[in-house]
Amino acid sequence: MPWCEPCERFWNPGTLTEAGECPTCGNPVDAPPETDAPPRQRVPWHFWVAITAAGIYLAWRAIQGIGSLF
Repeated sequence: MPWCEPCERFWNPGTLTEAGECPTCGNPVDAPPETDAPPRQRVPWHFWVAITAAGIYLAWRAIQGIGSLF
């Protein structure tokens, strides 16, 4: 997304003028540098703790449910 320094605002490329200038102040806007791949976001550790706890809980409830059948 293009960024206008004087306005301190991101602009949609469709809202810029034909010359690539800011519609508010008229200054040329700079596009951020393009990268080949977006940065990977890591999953927080507490998400995995919650998934593990939910798995253990559901396994225990399954054992209890099967045990109640007999």
